[in-house]
Amino acid sequence: MADYQAPLKDMNFLLYDVFSMEAMWQSMPTLSEHVDRETAQAILQECAKIAEQEIAPLSRQGDEIGVSFNDGKVTTAPGYKEAFKTYADGGWTGLGGEPDFGGMGMPKVITALHEEMLCSADIAFSLYPGLTAGAGLSIAKHATDELKERYLTRLYAGDWMATMCLTEPHSGTDLGLIYTKAIPEDDGSFAITGTKIFITAGEHDITDNIVHLVLAKLPGAPAGPRGISLFLVPKYQVNEDESLGDFNNVTCGSIEHKMGIHASATCVMNFDSSKGYLVGEENKGLACMFTMMNFERIGVGIQGIGAAERSYQNALEYAKDRLQGRSLSGAKYPEKAADPIIVHGDVRRMLLNMKALTEGSRALSTYISMTLDMATYGEGELKAKGESLSALMTPLAKAFFTDLGLDNTVAGQQVLGGHGYIREWGQEQLVRDVRIAQIYEGTNGIQAMDLLARKVAASKGELMQTFINEVNTYIEQTSADNMQEFIQPLKDANIDLAELTQHILKAAQGNIEELGTSANDYLHVFGYTAMAFVWAKMAESALAKASSSDEFYESKIKTARYYFARLLPRRLSLAASIKAGCDTLFDIDESLF
Repeated sequence: MADYQAPLKDMNFLLYDVFSMEAMWQSMPTLSEHVDRETAQAILQECAKIAEQEIAPLSRQGDEIGVSFNDGKVTTAPGYKEAFKTYADGGWTGLGGEPDFGGMGMPKVITALHEEMLCSADIAFSLYPGLTAGAGLSIAKHATDELKERYLTRLYAGDWMATMCLTEPHSGTDLGLIYTKAIPEDDGSFAITGTKIFITAGEHDITDNIVHLVLAKLPGAPAGPRGISLFLVPKYQVNEDESLGDFNNVTCGSIEHKMGIHASATCVMNFDSSKGYLVGEENKGLACMFTMMNFERIGVGIQGIGAAERSYQNALEYAKDRLQGRSLSGAKYPEKAADPIIVHGDVRRMLLNMKALTEGSRALSTYISMTLDMATYGEGELKAKGESLSALMTPLAKAFFTDLGLDNTVAGQQVLGGHGYIREWGQEQLVRDVRIAQIYEGTNGIQAMDLLARKVAASKGELMQTFINEVNTYIEQTSADNMQEFIQPLKDANIDLAELTQHILKAAQGNIEELGTSANDYLHVFGYTAMAFVWAKMAESALAKASSSDEFYESKIKTARYYFARLLPRRLSLAASIKAGCDTLFDIDESLF
């Protein structure tokens, strides 16, 4: 496997040339206190070092050895505990955390790029601090000051880690079916009893304490999701002097044996009258947990980008070195026994697909992160727009980026040929590791339904219109002649997206099943159109620098042309499939499957 090299130049290009983040930070008083261009560049540069030098070298060994389970205890792969200490000592565990409790207060656009580097280095390692950061968001937003002071400060410091405990053996997507109970105690705490499965980092030897955020039901709670509350349940109770106290009857029953992410502990967790503390209001736990889940869904999308970037780097290095055959138009390297496979049209197709989709995903992820920062730190119309766009695009980030992530790791495997299928070269690990990203934190089918049913249809198309208006404004403001090769197809795609949205909403009035059968294809039409939007913006910024001798900008322009010519047209076949309707899916009786 090629040594990982963080794409810092591309990241800085997005932040300062494409999206002008420095001006946005300066316009927001809360952010301007903590971040500027110099600070952000230093953070990303240092993050690149730890990802490249400390974490990436562990990935192969972590995959080979994995985690072990013995007598209720989980032991992580060699090097992970030490690497996490180095990571925590650098302050990375509190990068996006609340400054009042020891966090650095960095905006999402910075933490997202940081997450991508971790995921490229090793998805399994990234899950440990990733879950902790997500839990920190829920605690920071919904917990009491006492809980924040006692637990949040230690999470930001990297002393402890955190998890989210939702799924039960009989209850996955439908959380209203959970059985875990919370019984009120005289001291204001709650006794939590139940079993949770698929708990990432539920038990391990990296930190002394683990803080679990657990969904449970109080006695007499309303049925279904309206009766769910959220509780903070530590592995060990914490004494008044901040030292660790008694074991809290939180045990690991077993670990899962998985297709990939072997170095990440995926646990069955048992709570036996474990002392817990209410986070937020009673019966409002799902809303509190979604603060974390929305963060995690974007984080999972970034896992797809991280794996895709690593796959591209591997495939590109291999394609330049591997000699096989001659170019159809004649030998390109006559001094060699054969040409490197990068001269062949099909290999170039796979490489350019990976390049265009990965760089496009990074740009779109940065744009979505920017909308989250607008929603969090903006005011008035800016805040409202950020809230609308981030709500609309969160399911897109999770599903679109992970679908493309798997596609791009498989493409990299194909470029490597037989070497991509054997463990020695490391490419097959990327395929296995990224596969889970389409499944956990809500399957991609659920994300598609969230987008189309809960966001687009529920708002009668208004949320999607916010995005369409955003693109139309950009089109109207971009009149330069050298941009028309990008603007016209973007305009056509945006018009088609608006028309397709109305077509589906109208069809669903006659048959509600149209939403379910259209959702996946619709999400991808939206994804390719949104990616065209950010690719146009990247092309515009690169054209402004094209007079320089830097090949980076020439590469951007030519990759943008490839995206608009060869990848954006995918939306047309997806739209045709949607317009074919749902009858052919439901006309087949179950007995005929």
